Amino acid sequence: MRKEYLTLNRVQGPLIVLSNVKDVAYDEIVDIIVDGKDKKKGKVVQIHKDKAIIQVFESTIGMAVDNTSVHFRGESLKIPLSKDILGREFNGVGECRDKGGEIYSSKKYDVNGRPMNPVARKYPRDYIQTGISSIDCLSTLIRGQKLPIFSGNGMQHNELAAQIVKQAKISEENEENFCIVFGAMGIKYDDANFFKKNFEEAGVLEKVVMFTNLADDPIVERIVTPRCALTAAEYLAFEEGMHVLVILTDITSYCEALRELSSLREEVPSRKGYPGYLYSDLASLYERAGMMIGKQGSITQIPILTMPNDDITHPIPDLTGFITEGQIVLSRGIQQRDIYPSVNILPSLSRLMKDGIGEGFTREDHSEVSNQIFAAYSKVQDVIALAQVIGEEELSELDKNYMEFGRVFENRFLKQDYDENREMEETLDLAWQVLGILPRKELDRVSPDILNKYYKAMER
Repeated sequence: MRKEYLTLNRVQGPLIVLSNVKDVAYDEIVDIIVDGKDKKKGKVVQIHKDKAIIQVFESTIGMAVDNTSVHFRGESLKIPLSKDILGREFNGVGECRDKGGEIYSSKKYDVNGRPMNPVARKYPRDYIQTGISSIDCLSTLIRGQKLPIFSGNGMQHNELAAQIVKQAKISEENEENFCIVFGAMGIKYDDANFFKKNFEEAGVLEKVVMFTNLADDPIVERIVTPRCALTAAEYLAFEEGMHVLVILTDITSYCEALRELSSLREEVPSRKGYPGYLYSDLASLYERAGMMIGKQGSITQIPILTMPNDDITHPIPDLTGFITEGQIVLSRGIQQRDIYPSVNILPSLSRLMKDGIGEGFTREDHSEVSNQIFAAYSKVQDVIALAQVIGEEELSELDKNYMEFGRVFENRFLKQDYDENREMEETLDLAWQVLGILPRKELDRVSPDILNKYYKAMER
């Protein structure tokens, strides 16, 4: 028999406190009735002896200790899933936001998921082409990888995310089984409309599942949004055999919500006020990406986070970097030079790239041309620093060559139009064209055979 609790101890922001409870579990979902008619949902986030603290998924306005009743469901939050979710939009707790009607399924899935057994993991190999040269050539995205984008407030990460969704593709034999799960946390109305409009115009909406938590939605819902998105991705990947690309934006909004709720629960804060369990909480999201032995599908994750004050040592990017397999870093300085996408290639890397490129995957010269571009662009930064001291006119001819390489690299290779979709072959050919500015003897990261086959000095 299900018990009904008719009085609360107190209401504190999005939390309600209840005492004298029995047989209640952590993460259990509750039904909350206000004034006998207004129904809300919540979940148990803390239990101490006979007291339970419940997060309410909606506003607590109008709630009082004597007009609210609580029913415990005896189960955690579950959402119904089927292949019909493709092309649909849901809110942060998996309820339909569009006009497509409810999803009917014989099975419901726990949004908290379970960590993938390391023994059951399959090592990622094949690459995903994004059509963006700075990513495809220099920080290649591998299917089953988690590769975050580190950005800053006011930068063009939304445009980059939308472009990746529109252009991302895998090998042609698996193209029909490719889809995208898009989870947005704390985004503004105009950003949400921007994504939907772009997906519709590009004709990719039918292969995208959207979970959107808007800026004025409850912060509690923000905590659940990525878990709903990842649960949908796991269903599509491991039960429907699809290759799923999950894009989560903005992880910083998620962490801010976590910090606010932690403060309301009066937990002891850690670095910059974030809860001490921030690392394990982020890991519970990121580690749901991967491939499993015996399963056809895969989950690839691109979390996007805005670094507060562009500080890469801030706890959110710092902890994210420990968990994930590389990062793509956007630079405000490069964006101010009117270059899109403003990827700073030097701090960017993909740790799994080496096993998914080269002969049989992309092209035989990929690894070496990538290493050479990193080395040359690093040298460019040294020459720029020297030029600021002695003036560009006093540089040697070789240093002037490097300065020209840097300008051409940024304006021809890094820079591309928002709707420009470059094939991998085109990207690698363009890399060789840019390297043609430098003398052959400077290309010391490339083997003689590859150099003879691909290098061609640029005509002046």
